[in-house]
Amino acid sequence: MPLQLPKSRREIAAIHSKRKVVALEQARRASFFRGKLDHVNPAKLDDPDEWRKIPILDKESLRSLSDTEFYTNFCVKPDDGIAEYWRSGGSTGKPLFYPRSHTDIRYELLSFRRTLDISGCVRGDSAHVSFPMGIHPVGQIFARCAGEAGISVNWAGAGNSTPSAIQLELIRSLKPTVWMGMSSYGLHLSNLADSRGIDLAQSSVKTILCSAEPLSEAKRAKIGRSWGARVFDNFGMTEAGMMGGEDGGPDGFRIWTDMFYIEVLDPVTYAPVKEGETGTLVTTPLWTNNATPFLRWNSGDLVVYSEADDGAGPFSVFPKIRHTHRTTGFFKVSGVNVNHPEFEDFMFQNAEVNDFKCELVTAGANDRLRVSIEVRRGANAEAVTRELTRGVKETFEVSPELVILETGTLAREFESSVKAPRFTDSRE
Repeated sequence: MPLQLPKSRREIAAIHSKRKVVALEQARRASFFRGKLDHVNPAKLDDPDEWRKIPILDKESLRSLSDTEFYTNFCVKPDDGIAEYWRSGGSTGKPLFYPRSHTDIRYELLSFRRTLDISGCVRGDSAHVSFPMGIHPVGQIFARCAGEAGISVNWAGAGNSTPSAIQLELIRSLKPTVWMGMSSYGLHLSNLADSRGIDLAQSSVKTILCSAEPLSEAKRAKIGRSWGARVFDNFGMTEAGMMGGEDGGPDGFRIWTDMFYIEVLDPVTYAPVKEGETGTLVTTPLWTNNATPFLRWNSGDLVVYSEADDGAGPFSVFPKIRHTHRTTGFFKVSGVNVNHPEFEDFMFQNAEVNDFKCELVTAGANDRLRVSIEVRRGANAEAVTRELTRGVKETFEVSPELVILETGTLAREFESSVKAPRFTDSRE
C-alpha cells in the first residue's frame, strides 16, 4: 500500500504539515490559480489563519470554464502521465472528466480499499458488484480494489447492463457474501425478489456496501431487513476519492484525514464552525492531486463534524462527519412543501410497503400528489392504503391519491434506470 494506516493523530498532523505545502505548489502550477495564491506563505500553512488566505474553490468556478479552459488552465501535467478519466459527480450542469495519473490511481485504490477493511470484508469473501460500470468510477474501482484484497468479484454492473432478474439468479447461484451497489438499486432488487417469491434475507449476502447517493436511516433499515445483512455506507467525491466509510454505526463516516484535509465551515462566512454544528465541507486532496489540483474544494455537502476519538479499533484515529442531506428536492402541493427525503423516509418506515413512486400530477385546476405503492406479499392492501392516506395527511398536511400496483410493476419500470426515479413531476 502506498500509505500505511496512521497510528496517531500526531502522525496525521505531520502528514498535513508536509502535504498541504505540496497541494499549494501543485495548484500554483495551474494558470487557473495565477495571481490567486501569491499572498500565501507556504512556510506558514500550519497556521490556520495563513491556510484560510487560500480562496474557496466551488462548482460554479469550474462550470464557468469551457472544456478547453478546464484542461489547459486548471489541470496540470503529471510526471507519470494520465492513467484514466473520471466523470464528475452530480446531476446538474455539464459533467467534466477529470484526468487521473497513475500515482493518483494507486491512492484512489487505497481509499476504496479502506472501506472494505472498516466494514469487515476479508480475503476469501466474494462480492457481487452492482454499481454502474460505465464512465463513473465507483463501480470499477470498487471491483478492482476488492480483487486486489483477495475478494472474488462478479462485475455485474447496474440493471442497465445486467438485467436485475439475472442478478438475482447470480446471487442465488454464486452465493456472494458481499453486495455492493447504490442503495436505491438494493431496494429495487429486494422488491423484484419479493415479486418473484424470493426471500433475499435468506441469501448468502451478509454485508452490504453502498455509496454514491444519500442513505437515510429508514432506507438503511429497510435494506437491512430485506437482505438480512449489515449495511455500511461510504462517502466520497470524484474530485478527491473515496474519503471515508462507516465502522458499524449510523453516526457518521470515518474520514481518511491522512489522505484528505477537511474543514467544516459556515456556508456564508466560511469561518470554522464548532464541533457538532452543521457546516459546509471543504476538502483538499493530499495525494490524489497530481493532475487536478483541487485546493479548498467546496463540494456543497452540509455535514456535522465530530472528533470521535473513542479508541474503538485502528480506524478510530480518524474523525467522523455525518451528512445532513439538506440539498435535495421537494414538491410544492397546494402551497405545502413535501421534502423528498422526508417523504421517502416516511414510506420506507412502513414495513408493509415494498416500494413506491411519487408523482406530482394535474387534477383540474390544482396539483395533486399521486403515490403508487406495492405492498408486501400477504399484507392487507386496503388497510395499508387507509393507514398511508391518514399518515401522509397528518405528517405532510397533504391528501394523497393512493394507487395500489401489482407486485413487480415498479421493478420493471425502474429496471432501465441506474437510480430509481421515485419522484416525478408529471404535471401537464
